[in-house]
Amino acid sequence: MRAQGSATLAGFGAILLWSALAVLTTATGAMPPFQLTAVTFATGGLAGLAVLLWRGEASVLAQPLAAWALGTGGLFLYHALYFAALRTAPPAEAGLVNYLWPLLIVLFSALLPGESLRLRHVAGALTGLAGLVVLFVGKGGGFSGLSPGYALAFAAAFVWAGYSVASRRFAHVPSGAVAGFCIATSLLAGALHLATERTVWPQNPGQWAALALLGLGPAGAAFFLWDHGVKRGDIRLLGVLSYAAPVLSTLWLVAAGQAEAGWPLAFACAMIVAGAAVASGGLRPKKKPG
Repeated sequence: MRAQGSATLAGFGAILLWSALAVLTTATGAMPPFQLTAVTFATGGLAGLAVLLWRGEASVLAQPLAAWALGTGGLFLYHALYFAALRTAPPAEAGLVNYLWPLLIVLFSALLPGESLRLRHVAGALTGLAGLVVLFVGKGGGFSGLSPGYALAFAAAFVWAGYSVASRRFAHVPSGAVAGFCIATSLLAGALHLATERTVWPQNPGQWAALALLGLGPAGAAFFLWDHGVKRGDIRLLGVLSYAAPVLSTLWLVAAGQAEAGWPLAFACAMIVAGAAVASGGLRPKKKPG
């Protein structure tokens, strides 16, 4: 159980890093999305490869084709769908639809061997989702008409949830192999960038620093931590805790002066905490001794 708790904590570390994604992305300047993906995944992947070489563990990259297909396919397809959704639907609405993936992780976990889905896990995930909806509505968000971008955002959520849960079946693959998956994702994103976008580089040292931090953190270390978390941690609790990412992201933006605090943010934070407590069993009445 101690090992599972440590792995769950690692997965939550990934969530914390992802919460800084918006504020760091904003600080990188006007780099188009696929170029940003290519550069940041190359940074994270090469940093991971350097660590593997330093430890003499580069052999972990020699994995079966199925592991490479899941790792690279999950990382690349999710980001391709998500960026396409942002291009064809209002970003806030697309982001809300995309954040169905934590709930899907909780539901999909029931398909894993030895795992069972309990009511408290679903209740916790729905509580977290409710908090996110309140935050979205409190910012003045709302769906206006239909857009194919919503379908793309849902597909992205489905892909990320499927990738996360399916990774459990590859628990024998060391998390260090993610370095290879990141580099492969970078190459695919780079090809899409060259085919569809105009190259734009950072204009000052601050933007370069933000780009480096983005590659080392939310687009680098986070994926190694997440891989370890979903393979060996409490994947259902991680699904619920994932709703903390957009809320913490808003807190980062408030701290950077790019968003305003208010009651929706406070309410969303409370709902996330409550959802995590419900999912972990922290709100269940304790049995009386004897």
